[in-house]
Amino acid sequence: QVQLVESGGGLVQAGGSLRLSCAASGRTFSRYTMGWFRQAPGKEREFVAAVSWSGGTTRYADSVKGRFTISRFNAQNTAYLQMNGLKPEDTAVYYCAADRNIYTGTIASAAESYEYWGQGTQVTVSS
Repeated sequence: QVQLVESGGGLVQAGGSLRLSCAASGRTFSRYTMGWFRQAPGKEREFVAAVSWSGGTTRYADSVKGRFTISRFNAQNTAYLQMNGLKPEDTAVYYCAADRNIYTGTIASAAESYEYWGQGTQVTVSS
């Protein structure tokens, strides 16, 4: 069992930056693919980014490529999402998630592949 707690959300002006953190409990954090998803009001939850257990492979949604960077620090059971060049359309609740399936070379982008979820942190970008 893994518990995830997000932090770092807030209100920022367009063009600004935020760094989200995801703190995980449990000894098996380093085995999991970690992902970030977001959900805006009235919209479905969507994939943002994910990183393999080693940190060696990442995957991004087209809408955030070149602006967001996902990383992880296994020694501290923490994953991060650095968000630069924020736009009003990035406004959403951001969720951290963990995929406990064995990594076989492909990072999942479907929410159904992730077993563990945090409570979310609000990111609001003003224009």
